[in-house]
Amino acid sequence: MLYYLFSYLDTTFDFPGAQVFQYISFRAAMAVITSLIISLYFGKRWIGYLNRRQVGETIRDLGLEGQVEKQGTPTMGGLIILASLIIPTLLFAQLNNTYVILMLFTSVWLGGLGFLDDYIKVFKKDKKGLPGKTKIMGQVVLGLVVAAVMYFDDSIVLREKPQNIGQVIENVTSEGISSRFLVEETRVTKTTIPFIKNNEFDYAVLLKWIGPGYQKWAFLVFIPIIIFIITAVSNGANLTDGMDGLAVGTSAIIGTTLGILAWVSGNIIFADYLNIMYLPNTGELTIFISAFVGANIGFLWYNSYPAQVFMGDTGSLALGGIIAVFAIVIRKELLIPILCGIFLAESLSVLIQVSWFKYTRKKYGVGRRVFKMSPLHHHYQKLGYSEPKIVLRFFIVGVILAVITIITLKLR
Repeated sequence: MLYYLFSYLDTTFDFPGAQVFQYISFRAAMAVITSLIISLYFGKRWIGYLNRRQVGETIRDLGLEGQVEKQGTPTMGGLIILASLIIPTLLFAQLNNTYVILMLFTSVWLGGLGFLDDYIKVFKKDKKGLPGKTKIMGQVVLGLVVAAVMYFDDSIVLREKPQNIGQVIENVTSEGISSRFLVEETRVTKTTIPFIKNNEFDYAVLLKWIGPGYQKWAFLVFIPIIIFIITAVSNGANLTDGMDGLAVGTSAIIGTTLGILAWVSGNIIFADYLNIMYLPNTGELTIFISAFVGANIGFLWYNSYPAQVFMGDTGSLALGGIIAVFAIVIRKELLIPILCGIFLAESLSVLIQVSWFKYTRKKYGVGRRVFKMSPLHHHYQKLGYSEPKIVLRFFIVGVILAVITIITLKLR
C-alpha cells in the first residue's frame, strides 16, 4: 500500500524521497524492520492476553528434562508470526504481483488451518484437534492451487539461456542492461536441480516415454510433485516444533537463504553471472521473505529458551508451507532436501521409528526402536543433552546446510 502511495506522490507531485520506494532493497529492509517492530510490540500484548485467558499448552509427560515446567505456557503464538509477516508485505510489496498474492494466500490458508486446530485443542478442550486427514486435505488443496497457478497462469514465466552457440546474442533490457538470455519469456515446467551441468530439470521429461507431444501432459506429474513437497515440508516443520526456538530459528535461517535465491533469480544481472534461469518479477518476493525472516526473529525473542509462548500449529504448519511454496515459485524446490535438512531429518526419524517398531512387533512380537525417542531432537534430549545446546547445534547445522545450498548454484 505504501508502495502505491509513494509511487503516486513521486509521479504526481515529484515528492522528495518518494522514489526510494522503487528500490526492492529499501522496501525489503523496511519490511524486516516493520515485522520486527510488530512482532515485539504485538507479541508482548498477545502473550499477556493469552495468560489472562489461561490459554496454556497441555504437555504430555514423556519423561524429558524440563518438560513439566512448560505446562501452561501460552500457545497459538503463530498469530504473532502471521501478523508480522502479512502486514509488512501489504505495506511494502507490489500487490498485483502473482507471486506475492500466492504467498499471501499460502500464509492465510495454512495459518487458518493451524489456528482451527489450536482453537479446538485449547478452547474446546479436545486434545486431538483437527483430524489428521483434514490437515492433509487442507495441504493438498493448497498444493492444487499452487500447482494450477504455476502451470496455467500466463504471468508465471522464465527467460532461458540459449541452447546453442548460434543463438547467443547480446540482449539489452528496457533498463539498458546487457544479457545473454533469450528475449522470449516462456511458460515451462523447468526447475533448478543441484550438481547437474546445466542446473535445470524439466518435469515433462518424466513423460517422454509417451511419445511426441508429451510436454502438454506435464501437469500429470507436476501437480502431484508440488502437492507432495508442500505436504512434506509443512509436516516436517510441524514435527520440528518440539523445542523452544527450534522451528522458528531454523525457519529464519532457511528464509534468509531463500531470500538470497529469490534476489539472484529475479535480477537479470546476477542470473546472467551465475548462469541460472532468470525469473521475471520474482524479485518482489524479496519483500515477502524479508518480512518472513523478521517475523521469525521477532517471535524467537519470546520463544527462545525458556519459551514465553509456543507457536502451535498456527505457526508450524504455516512456516513449513510458506517455505515449500516459496521454494517452488522461485523454482528451487529440488534444493529443499539440502536447505531443509533439519526438517527432513526430523521427519525421517519419525518415519524410521514408527516403521521399524511396527515391523519388529509383527515379526518378533515386541516392538523395537531405532532412536530413544522421535522426533530426532528428543533422541538427543534422552541422551542427556540440554535443550539449549541441542537447539543451538541444530542452528549451526542449519547454517551449514544453507551455505551448501547457495554454493550449489555454481557447484556443477
